[in-house]
Amino acid sequence: MYNAIQEFIDALDINKISEERKNALDGFVSFIAEKIQKKDPVNLNFICTHNSRRSHFSQIWAQTIAEYLGLKDVRSYSGGTEATAVYPSVLKAFQSVGFSVEKLSKDKNPVCYLKFAEDALPIISFSKVYDHGFNPQKNFAAVMTCSQANEACPFVPGAEARIPFTFEDPKVSDGTPEELEKYQEKSKEIATDLLYVFTKAKELSK
Repeated sequence: MYNAIQEFIDALDINKISEERKNALDGFVSFIAEKIQKKDPVNLNFICTHNSRRSHFSQIWAQTIAEYLGLKDVRSYSGGTEATAVYPSVLKAFQSVGFSVEKLSKDKNPVCYLKFAEDALPIISFSKVYDHGFNPQKNFAAVMTCSQANEACPFVPGAEARIPFTFEDPKVSDGTPEELEKYQEKSKEIATDLLYVFTKAKELSK
Protein backbone atom coordinates (compact mmCIF):
# COMPACT_ATOMS: atom_id res chain seq x y z
CA MET A 1 0.00 0.00 0.00
CA TYR A 2 1.28 3.48 -0.80
CA ASN A 3 2.87 5.03 2.30
CA ALA A 4 0.68 8.12 2.29
CA ILE A 5 -2.52 6.05 2.29
CA GLN A 6 -1.15 3.70 4.97
CA GLU A 7 -0.36 6.71 7.16
CA PHE A 8 -3.77 8.25 6.52
CA ILE A 9 -5.58 5.08 7.65
CA ASP A 10 -3.20 4.62 10.59
CA ALA A 11 -4.20 8.08 11.81
CA LEU A 12 -7.97 7.47 11.69
CA ASP A 13 -9.47 7.34 15.19
CA ILE A 14 -12.42 4.98 15.43
CA ASN A 15 -12.74 5.77 19.14
CA LYS A 16 -14.21 9.14 18.18
CA ILE A 17 -17.26 7.45 16.65
CA SER A 18 -20.25 7.95 18.94
CA GLU A 19 -21.97 5.02 20.60
CA GLU A 20 -25.15 5.97 18.77
CA ARG A 21 -23.36 5.73 15.43
CA LYS A 22 -21.70 2.44 16.39
CA ASN A 23 -25.12 1.02 17.25
CA ALA A 24 -26.39 2.14 13.83
CA LEU A 25 -23.50 0.25 12.22
CA ASP A 26 -24.18 -3.04 14.06
CA GLY A 27 -26.07 -4.60 11.16
CA PHE A 28 -23.27 -3.79 8.75
CA VAL A 29 -20.69 -5.27 11.13
CA SER A 30 -22.75 -8.43 11.62
CA PHE A 31 -23.23 -9.02 7.90
CA ILE A 32 -19.49 -8.85 7.20
CA ALA A 33 -18.52 -10.89 10.29
CA GLU A 34 -20.90 -13.70 9.34
CA LYS A 35 -19.51 -13.82 5.81
CA ILE A 36 -15.92 -13.96 7.08
CA GLN A 37 -16.81 -16.75 9.54
CA LYS A 38 -18.37 -18.81 6.76
CA LYS A 39 -15.45 -18.01 4.42
CA ASP A 40 -17.95 -16.59 1.95
CA PRO A 41 -17.13 -13.65 -0.36
CA VAL A 42 -18.16 -10.26 1.03
CA ASN A 43 -19.90 -8.48 -1.85
CA LEU A 44 -20.97 -4.91 -1.09
CA ASN A 45 -22.89 -2.68 -3.51
CA PHE A 46 -22.93 0.89 -2.18
CA ILE A 47 -26.01 2.65 -3.53
CA CYS A 48 -26.80 6.35 -3.70
CA THR A 49 -29.18 8.38 -5.86
CA HIS A 50 -26.76 9.59 -8.55
CA ASN A 51 -23.73 7.34 -7.89
CA SER A 52 -21.53 10.42 -7.93
CA ARG A 53 -20.23 11.12 -4.41
CA ARG A 54 -20.98 9.15 -1.23
CA SER A 55 -21.31 5.77 -2.93
CA HIS A 56 -17.90 6.18 -4.59
CA PHE A 57 -16.24 7.30 -1.36
CA SER A 58 -17.71 4.19 0.28
CA GLN A 59 -16.82 1.76 -2.51
CA ILE A 60 -13.21 2.87 -2.79
CA TRP A 61 -12.55 3.11 0.93
CA ALA A 62 -14.20 -0.27 1.60
CA GLN A 63 -11.91 -1.99 -0.90
CA THR A 64 -8.84 -0.15 0.40
CA ILE A 65 -9.52 -0.73 4.11
CA ALA A 66 -10.29 -4.40 3.55
CA GLU A 67 -6.83 -4.73 2.00
CA TYR A 68 -5.30 -2.70 4.84
CA LEU A 69 -6.78 -5.18 7.36
CA GLY A 70 -5.78 -8.24 5.35
CA LEU A 71 -9.35 -9.22 4.37
CA LYS A 72 -8.83 -10.72 0.94
CA ASP A 73 -12.32 -11.81 -0.12
CA VAL A 74 -14.04 -8.41 -0.09
CA ARG A 75 -15.40 -6.97 -3.32
CA SER A 76 -16.95 -3.52 -3.31
CA TYR A 77 -19.12 -1.94 -5.99
CA SER A 78 -21.33 1.11 -6.33
CA GLY A 79 -24.41 2.22 -8.22
CA GLY A 80 -27.28 4.67 -8.24
CA THR A 81 -30.94 4.91 -8.98
CA GLU A 82 -29.65 6.81 -12.03
CA ALA A 83 -26.23 7.27 -13.61
CA THR A 84 -24.49 10.66 -13.78
CA ALA A 85 -20.70 10.89 -13.28
CA VAL A 86 -18.12 10.68 -10.52
CA TYR A 87 -17.88 14.23 -9.18
CA PRO A 88 -14.36 15.66 -9.72
CA SER A 89 -13.82 16.67 -6.08
CA VAL A 90 -14.30 13.03 -5.05
CA LEU A 91 -11.29 12.09 -7.18
CA LYS A 92 -9.32 15.10 -5.90
CA ALA A 93 -10.01 14.04 -2.31
CA PHE A 94 -8.58 10.59 -3.03
CA GLN A 95 -5.55 12.06 -4.78
CA SER A 96 -4.89 14.29 -1.77
CA VAL A 97 -4.34 11.24 0.48
CA GLY A 98 -2.10 9.40 -1.97
CA PHE A 99 -4.28 7.46 -4.43
CA SER A 100 -3.15 7.20 -8.02
CA VAL A 101 -6.08 8.34 -10.17
CA GLU A 102 -6.29 7.91 -13.93
CA LYS A 103 -9.19 8.77 -16.23
CA LEU A 104 -9.50 6.31 -19.09
CA SER A 105 -11.98 8.38 -21.06
CA LYS A 106 -12.99 12.02 -21.42
CA ASP A 107 -16.72 11.69 -21.90
CA LYS A 108 -19.40 12.98 -19.52
CA ASN A 109 -19.20 9.81 -17.43
CA PRO A 110 -15.52 8.85 -17.49
CA VAL A 111 -14.20 5.48 -16.36
CA CYS A 112 -11.52 6.04 -13.71
CA TYR A 113 -8.84 3.78 -12.27
CA LEU A 114 -7.80 4.35 -8.66
CA LYS A 115 -4.85 2.52 -7.13
CA PHE A 116 -3.93 2.32 -3.45
CA ALA A 117 -0.86 0.13 -4.03
CA GLU A 118 1.56 -0.51 -6.86
CA ASP A 119 0.94 -4.27 -6.86
CA ALA A 120 -2.87 -4.13 -6.41
CA LEU A 121 -5.51 -4.24 -9.10
CA PRO A 122 -7.02 -0.80 -9.69
CA ILE A 123 -10.48 0.03 -8.39
CA ILE A 124 -12.69 0.84 -11.36
CA SER A 125 -14.92 3.83 -10.75
CA PHE A 126 -17.67 5.19 -12.98
CA SER A 127 -21.30 6.16 -12.49
CA LYS A 128 -23.86 3.46 -13.19
CA VAL A 129 -27.26 2.25 -12.07
CA TYR A 130 -27.16 -0.20 -9.17
CA ASP A 131 -28.14 -3.23 -11.29
CA HIS A 132 -25.61 -2.50 -14.05
CA GLY A 133 -23.92 -5.64 -15.41
CA PHE A 134 -20.62 -4.57 -13.84
CA ASN A 135 -22.18 -5.04 -10.38
CA PRO A 136 -23.15 -8.32 -8.67
CA GLN A 137 -26.62 -9.62 -9.47
CA LYS A 138 -26.97 -11.89 -6.42
CA ASN A 139 -25.33 -12.72 -3.07
CA PHE A 140 -24.52 -9.13 -2.12
CA ALA A 141 -25.53 -6.51 0.42
CA ALA A 142 -27.21 -3.36 -0.84
CA VAL A 143 -25.56 -0.69 1.31
CA MET A 144 -27.61 2.50 1.15
CA THR A 145 -25.45 5.60 1.52
CA CYS A 146 -28.21 8.20 1.25
CA SER A 147 -31.76 8.35 2.51
CA GLN A 148 -33.06 9.37 -0.92
CA ALA A 149 -31.74 6.14 -2.46
CA ASN A 150 -33.23 4.18 0.40
CA GLU A 151 -36.63 5.70 -0.33
CA ALA A 152 -36.29 5.44 -4.12
CA CYS A 153 -35.20 1.77 -4.00
CA PRO A 154 -37.79 -0.07 -1.93
CA PHE A 155 -36.49 -3.34 -3.43
CA VAL A 156 -33.02 -4.12 -4.80
CA PRO A 157 -33.19 -7.35 -6.86
CA GLY A 158 -30.67 -10.01 -5.85
CA ALA A 159 -29.66 -8.38 -2.56
CA GLU A 160 -29.51 -10.76 0.39
CA ALA A 161 -29.34 -7.84 2.84
CA ARG A 162 -30.20 -4.16 2.83
CA ILE A 163 -27.98 -2.07 5.09
CA PRO A 164 -28.30 1.64 5.96
CA PHE A 165 -24.95 3.47 5.87
CA THR A 166 -26.07 7.05 5.36
CA PHE A 167 -24.17 10.34 5.23
CA GLU A 168 -24.97 13.97 4.53
CA ASP A 169 -24.27 14.95 0.93
CA PRO A 170 -21.08 17.03 0.43
CA LYS A 171 -22.80 18.49 -2.63
CA VAL A 172 -23.97 21.41 -0.47
CA SER A 173 -20.40 22.78 -0.64
CA ASP A 174 -20.14 22.63 -4.44
CA GLY A 175 -18.95 25.90 -5.94
CA THR A 176 -17.78 27.33 -2.60
CA PRO A 177 -14.17 28.11 -1.55
CA GLU A 178 -14.42 25.24 0.97
CA GLU A 179 -15.49 22.62 -1.58
CA LEU A 180 -12.37 20.45 -1.62
CA GLU A 181 -11.95 20.73 2.16
CA LYS A 182 -15.54 19.55 2.70
CA TYR A 183 -15.04 16.61 0.33
CA GLN A 184 -11.85 15.66 2.16
CA GLU A 185 -13.76 15.78 5.45
CA LYS A 186 -16.50 13.54 4.03
CA SER A 187 -13.90 11.13 2.70
CA LYS A 188 -12.30 10.92 6.15
CA GLU A 189 -15.68 10.46 7.87
CA ILE A 190 -16.64 7.57 5.59
CA ALA A 191 -13.17 6.01 5.86
CA THR A 192 -13.32 6.15 9.67
CA ASP A 193 -16.72 4.46 9.78
CA LEU A 194 -15.56 1.73 7.40
CA LEU A 195 -12.38 1.15 9.39
CA TYR A 196 -14.57 0.61 12.46
CA VAL A 197 -16.98 -1.69 10.58
CA PHE A 198 -14.28 -3.92 9.13
CA THR A 199 -12.13 -3.93 12.30
CA LYS A 200 -15.09 -4.93 14.46
CA ALA A 201 -16.26 -7.54 11.92
CA LYS A 202 -12.79 -9.06 11.81
CA GLU A 203 -12.72 -9.27 15.62
CA LEU A 204 -16.17 -10.86 15.83
CA SER A 205 -15.37 -13.43 13.16
CA LYS A 206 -12.51 -14.98 15.15
